[in-house]
Amino acid sequence: MTLFIILYIFLIVQRLTELFISKRNENYLLNNGGVEFGKSHYKYIVIMHALFLISLPVDFFLSDKEFVLHTINYLFLVIFIILQFFRVYVLSTLGKFWNTRIILIPGSKRVKKGIYKIINHPNYVIVICEIFVIPMIFNLYLIAIVFTVLNAIILTVRIKEENKALKNLI
Repeated sequence: MTLFIILYIFLIVQRLTELFISKRNENYLLNNGGVEFGKSHYKYIVIMHALFLISLPVDFFLSDKEFVLHTINYLFLVIFIILQFFRVYVLSTLGKFWNTRIILIPGSKRVKKGIYKIINHPNYVIVICEIFVIPMIFNLYLIAIVFTVLNAIILTVRIKEENKALKNLI
């Protein structure tokens, strides 16, 4: 239970910090001529992530099963920790261009350094992994499956919108 509480508090603090950074970067982008794309699906991303964060403690604390850490749980925990290093790397690579919305400054260059030389959307790969891995640390199988599917549906729309917007950048 202690591990769950520590990890959950970490997630909440991390997500709130990211929202602060995102809002700061959003203001920078908009003040420098940025244009937002894909507004219509953004609310579904917010709802899905909020429900994911709410469902974790609800399922963990309301389930009758006894939680015991096994080797596989530790493996998922290690994967989660590794993902956090990649998350920081991705955010720092994009710098002022990273935010939770799709906002691009017309005429700016597409980021093609670091991991972006290899993968077009590394942040989404990280989020896909996290949505599955976090519940698996605590044997919350239903949450892992349901939110992985919901996330896949939402990201299908999101990535199409983002790719369409990025085509305008060289």
